[in-house]
Amino acid sequence: MSDKSSLDGLDARMLAVLQKDASLSVADLAERVASSPATCWRRLRALEADGVIGPPRRLVDPAAVGRGMDAFVQVRMKSQDAASRASFARAMEAESTIVEVYAISGDWDYLLHLLVRDIADLDDILMRRVLEQDCVAGTSTIFALRRVKHTAVVPV
Repeated sequence: MSDKSSLDGLDARMLAVLQKDASLSVADLAERVASSPATCWRRLRALEADGVIGPPRRLVDPAAVGRGMDAFVQVRMKSQDAASRASFARAMEAESTIVEVYAISGDWDYLLHLLVRDIADLDDILMRRVLEQDCVAGTSTIFALRRVKHTAVVPV
């Protein structure tokens, strides 16, 4: 059930509703998708078992917790060997301020999304976590002026 073609209409409706409000009870979910609670419960367990959905999470407003600056850091690697990639991935995973890491195509090798307090915070993370990696050749940073659209909802 790992691709959209294997999702039926009920699964898709359930996913759409849950992405907007993961706190719904199974009974409330069943009511919203026009199904029975028992069916919804079985479908939820199947979607979890198949890796389609993970555990429910609550989204936090970064600015409300002092992390109001979004920075995007492009990273160029010196080497693309397996050991360098694995070492880099481990280092990025260890830094909680780095909330997303993408291997990308083009002139740069990785794109990092950081939620930082201020420029000093960004400088510390770049120097301490990113540029200290032997495999990193250089970085370029882009600052978001404001969030125009931000969503965690996946179209189904």
